[in-house]
Amino acid sequence: MENEPLIQHSYDGIQEFDNPLPGWWKWMFVGSIVYSMFYALFFHIGAPGRSMTDQYDAALAANTRLQFSEIGDLQPTADNILLYSSALAKGRKSWLSVGQTLYKTNCVSCHGLDGIGKVGPNLTDDYFKNVHKVEDIARVITQGAGNGAMPAWGTRLLPNEIVLVSAYVASLRGTEHEGGKPPEGSEIPPWPEPSASAADTPAEKEAEAGQPDAAKEG
Repeated sequence: MENEPLIQHSYDGIQEFDNPLPGWWKWMFVGSIVYSMFYALFFHIGAPGRSMTDQYDAALAANTRLQFSEIGDLQPTADNILLYSSALAKGRKSWLSVGQTLYKTNCVSCHGLDGIGKVGPNLTDDYFKNVHKVEDIARVITQGAGNGAMPAWGTRLLPNEIVLVSAYVASLRGTEHEGGKPPEGSEIPPWPEPSASAADTPAEKEAEAGQPDAAKEG
């Protein structure tokens, strides 16, 4: 030990032995650099869809399509928005929670956690700036408003997501909280009730259509 070379400089009087790194460690380091070049070429510079982010997005989209198969392709109509924001949704309250999650992910920074308004208007009172009918909520989310003050989400959200987040926004009306932003815009009439014919999902309607007449009567 006494004959092993020391590094010339010291740190607070402490010197180190000048021991070289093991050869296997050096070659692992060199190998990782070489591997990173091929990795970058294949996953980040090559054909799209190879990166982990792309694969995650594809898997997420496939899972979303699988989930949405239960309710079919929703159109941003008043009935659909009112249905998923109301008690008529029957056992589909979980879909309103999807709308709530979308709201928390994308809307909280402007409209507040409970919809009481921050940069954007209060969504819990009866006063609206760009909404006159409940289906206008989906239009504003899709196209934006206020010359970009409200960004357009039509290219970032799926059609079903737009309907579900619109339903959640519609459900916030009348849930006023303390500290809410003062009313903006003009007061509009209450939301109408959804039609009873809208209460069945496409899957339920298909199942019902496939039943024999006797079963329907029974």
